[in-house]
Amino acid sequence: MSETEPIVLPLARKAGGDANLSEGRPRRGGIAFDRRELTQILNVYGRKVASGEWRDYAIDTLREKAVFSVFRRSSECPLYRIEKAPKQARRQGAYSVIAATGLILKRGHDLARVLRALDRGLRLVEC
Repeated sequence: MSETEPIVLPLARKAGGDANLSEGRPRRGGIAFDRRELTQILNVYGRKVASGEWRDYAIDTLREKAVFSVFRRSSECPLYRIEKAPKQARRQGAYSVIAATGLILKRGHDLARVLRALDRGLRLVEC
């Protein structure tokens, strides 16, 4: 074997089915945020980090949905989850903001409108 020849490992197979690998590469079937969506989410995230409310985030690309989780500290559970679930697009909207308790704060078809649930600013209260 020469130094330029790649090392080929045998593919692991599931019992009773074919492997999720084709030609040694994993299949890409997960849902993900596109660039426009990530820009909108990271704009809100940047404002909250600048104000000192949020400190960390995580992105998960799953088979049925994509999740952007926001943390106050990286060792805690997420404060909020921003989810994109295309299967829900016709019914309630593909995007949702979910609190740490599991309460759905906002759900809809437009990501910018859904993100407004996180970006509530100061309000003038008259006495």
